[in-house]
Amino acid sequence: MVMKRQTSLGLLLGSTLLWGSLAQHVHAAEPSQATQGWPQSPQAPRGAPNIVVILIDDVGFGATNVFGGPISTPDFARLADAGLRYDNFHVNALCSPSRASLLTGYNDRQVGFGNIEEAASKHPGYNTVLPANVTPVAEVLKEHGYNTAAFGKWHNTPYWQISAAGPFDLWPTGRWGFEHFYGFLAAADNQYYPRLYRDQTPVEPSSTPEQGYYFTTDITNEAVRWLHQHDAVAHDKPFFLYYATGATHEPHHVPKAWIAKYKGKFDQGWDVIRQQSFERQKALGVIPANAELTPRPSTLPAWDSLSPDEKKLLAHQAEVYAAFAEETDHEVGRLLETLREEGIADNTLVLEVFGDNGGSAEGGFLGKDAKTAEGGTPDVRTRLADSDALGSELYLNHYAAAWAWALTSPFQGTKQDAAHLGGTTDPLVISWPARIHDTHGIRGQFGHLNDIAPTLYEAAGITPPSHTAGVEQLPIEGRSLLYTFDHPDAPSRHKVQYFTTSGNLGIYSDGWWAGQLAQETWEVGDNRVYLTRGTQRQTHPWELYRLSDDYSQAHDLAAKYPEKLKELQALFQHEASRNHADPLRPGVDAYPLGTATGQTVFTYRSGVDRVGPRFAPDLGHDPYTLSADVDVPAGGAQGVIFAEGGRYGGVTLYVSKGRLVYEANANGVRTGQIVTSAPLAAGRRHIVVTVTPEQERTAGKSDAAAEMIRRWVGGKPVLATVGLSVDGAPARQARFSNIALSSRETLDIGRDLGSAVSPAYTVPAAFTGRIDTVTLTTAQSSGQ
Repeated sequence: MVMKRQTSLGLLLGSTLLWGSLAQHVHAAEPSQATQGWPQSPQAPRGAPNIVVILIDDVGFGATNVFGGPISTPDFARLADAGLRYDNFHVNALCSPSRASLLTGYNDRQVGFGNIEEAASKHPGYNTVLPANVTPVAEVLKEHGYNTAAFGKWHNTPYWQISAAGPFDLWPTGRWGFEHFYGFLAAADNQYYPRLYRDQTPVEPSSTPEQGYYFTTDITNEAVRWLHQHDAVAHDKPFFLYYATGATHEPHHVPKAWIAKYKGKFDQGWDVIRQQSFERQKALGVIPANAELTPRPSTLPAWDSLSPDEKKLLAHQAEVYAAFAEETDHEVGRLLETLREEGIADNTLVLEVFGDNGGSAEGGFLGKDAKTAEGGTPDVRTRLADSDALGSELYLNHYAAAWAWALTSPFQGTKQDAAHLGGTTDPLVISWPARIHDTHGIRGQFGHLNDIAPTLYEAAGITPPSHTAGVEQLPIEGRSLLYTFDHPDAPSRHKVQYFTTSGNLGIYSDGWWAGQLAQETWEVGDNRVYLTRGTQRQTHPWELYRLSDDYSQAHDLAAKYPEKLKELQALFQHEASRNHADPLRPGVDAYPLGTATGQTVFTYRSGVDRVGPRFAPDLGHDPYTLSADVDVPAGGAQGVIFAEGGRYGGVTLYVSKGRLVYEANANGVRTGQIVTSAPLAAGRRHIVVTVTPEQERTAGKSDAAAEMIRRWVGGKPVLATVGLSVDGAPARQARFSNIALSSRETLDIGRDLGSAVSPAYTVPAAFTGRIDTVTLTTAQSSGQ
């Protein structure tokens, strides 16, 4: 027994020594694990503020009452009363470029966003691919201990990556640095049927328009929920919340109750509204006392030149837009009230930019609402009779171009005009109760969206990285605005800034501005100049302004100071070259996927949905065949087998009351329908739809820009013969009056997501049988 005990004790001691030796070896090999303990997460600097950045879409400088305009924005006013108003703050005249600068601290083309994401080209300044030598602000803040989240409109992911296949590295939750995202990824979406994503997953709206669904309310609810969750589990950790509304971009969608508040408020017309705004701006001090009101361009009509019916229709358009803006402000107020309820408002830095570019004149001379199936616009009297529906899901409505000009008081120019301040100036309000003591203050230093990132870094006590993943980072372009908090009269630190959009040019240099206008937005047919390719048009001369004396660009000094103009022209060329701005109008290059690679056969199976237009075949003008193999249960089936598009344009194959239907609509008007004579019998069925246009597409119309315009707004009507057969039986045929369809939504198999292509069913109208495959075969015409 003693021997056994000694043996057991010896084994125990031996084991102890062995484990001790191993432990010493491990500790010696990995001393950091022995001393560090639990891995440490990044810690924000002590006292770093929470950060909320708010960006509203398509608003002129003189729209809100906070900056003298006719639109009531009480929550914007409350924020301004607690902080500072900036009346010399600048944007990039187009949405994706503006957002790229805001979210990085760089110039737009330095980060690949010289155009909107849908209009990318192969050139480095326009390819919409975030370069490795740039680290976005959300990523920097996250790496320094911040939680990050983005809500609303996101317009900075390459268009060809927005699919279930990704890649996802350039989505908000990828290299852009946000840990959470909820919203849509596009130039525009409507308030009632948005195509939503949660992080990287497609999701559908939580309710229908009939049940009160509204996108801006939805993203506010999601942002408030995120704030509550953060407060519950990470109260002491600072956060960066980016809230970017789809409002007030067209379509101008807003509930009727908001519109009623503005009845009659715009009956005076745009000339009087602009003059009244200018007088209020002077009284508020948001423009200098010596500022002058610039005149209406000769290419825009005087209000008094309109007919009585035109005045009624166009005044109502402005009422709808004003309601849209005020409702948006209300939702921002709900978000900011959450900060106060949680007791964190005092140390929360809030920056609200009320517009990512000037007011949008893309509505043309008489605005937009209803269109016919033939693509034309009804006469004004017909439009006026139906105008009570403006703001609803029935129309993709937009106000007349002159309203954009009126709401940009006192400046020249609108959205897309980089040559004038009306396209490149918007209100900025900064609030930070713990730090800003000169409340109600106004600041006049020159600022730009690329100044926001360095402002956030300085406020948080953070130095952006000089290297990321081993890549040396570009120097930040912007300048922090923190110096303006305590020094209202300090000279501007942002000395030089170039601007260029749609071929329109501008350059700022220490109080001087030179610019050249290629065209006003309303001077072109489709109002989408940023999609076109070409050399710079010289239809307007260069202009020169001394902004230090001439706030609104009222006096062109080009003839008086030709040498100064040459100096600024040379500076523009230098900045354009340095920032990869050439060519100024590169047009659109189709990324090599799908139809751009020559693919003509597309096969889909059950469960495939939310296929975006860039990935789906173009069914707008060429011959195609759609075949579907389905299994119909005993008793028959109901629902959608295939749908592309929605209520604003699309095609759908569905079963209703037992019969098979193929249908098309353009602009919400049915352009053709074909129905089988007998119910779809139970069992396996082979369905074939053939679409044969009665005329070929003309040569040159298949370029990427033309296709994009057609998919957004439709095209000239294309007549077609459509055949529908089941199991090889003789096909029923019908003549469709138009297949040149706008497909703003997605391609879906087995249901119709978003809005319904046909009023005969209610979305999603899921097919009650089984779908094996749906195959689309396109035949490219000789015009391609």
